[in-house]
Amino acid sequence: MIAAPATFSPLAAPRPDPAPLTFVFEGDAILVARGGLGLPDVAACDALGIDPAATVPVGLWGARYCRAAWVPRGTAPPAGHAFRRLRSLFGVADEGWLAIAGRARQLAEWDRTHRFCGACGEATRRLAAEHSRLCDACGQSAWPRVSPAMMVLVRRGDAILLARHARGTGRWSALAGFVEAGESLEDTVHREVREEVGLAVAGVRYFASQSWPFPHSLMVAFTAEHAGGELAPDGDEIAEARWFGPGDALPELAAAQSIARALIDAHLPAGAAAATP
Repeated sequence: MIAAPATFSPLAAPRPDPAPLTFVFEGDAILVARGGLGLPDVAACDALGIDPAATVPVGLWGARYCRAAWVPRGTAPPAGHAFRRLRSLFGVADEGWLAIAGRARQLAEWDRTHRFCGACGEATRRLAAEHSRLCDACGQSAWPRVSPAMMVLVRRGDAILLARHARGTGRWSALAGFVEAGESLEDTVHREVREEVGLAVAGVRYFASQSWPFPHSLMVAFTAEHAGGELAPDGDEIAEARWFGPGDALPELAAAQSIARALIDAHLPAGAAAATP
């Protein structure tokens, strides 16, 4: 499961570094060396017209200063580099790299989308002591957005419920949904399970959480016990849902580095076929 390495410390203020680690994004794609995962050096950033003063501090990875930057959509990569979707690097990059890149992605997206005040439309400026953009005209502040979402693995005896999302990758996973205004995470679990597959649940229990930078979610995972109802996928968000019990062959599952996969692997029915990579 993706988690920041122990050697990483977040920063809000820039640090002088002649060779920083620069995470450059064009939409949801990150700039890396063609054929590898090397990040652009200072010369490559200069070729893109990135102003060092406009980059966003991310943190220290050991002794290396990490910063984030964004370029307009459609920007061509400099020679020897390519833009690759961050999600496509699951299973390719290690978890520490992905965690820091994910943090950088969220900070770059916040900086890109809050250059102007959402209240009065005037330009904002970035503060030095924290990740915040301030509008001097009306006093409105904007911090990096975090959108909480729950994920739940429903259990019925020795079986677990897996679903294939209608607009997903085709892989099977636990149920998930965003928290709505006024809801607790537990409220969201009950509502989403009822809406997506028509079941009632009980015994909601926390499992773990994971930052999910697509573009700025926090996934909070739970388990719950089936408490009534028959499976009835809504056909809109959930294309198919099934119970998988001991000895059943499993379908293609969520990516190995996701919290969804960690949740499923921790609760596999005895004797279930080995989970796919």
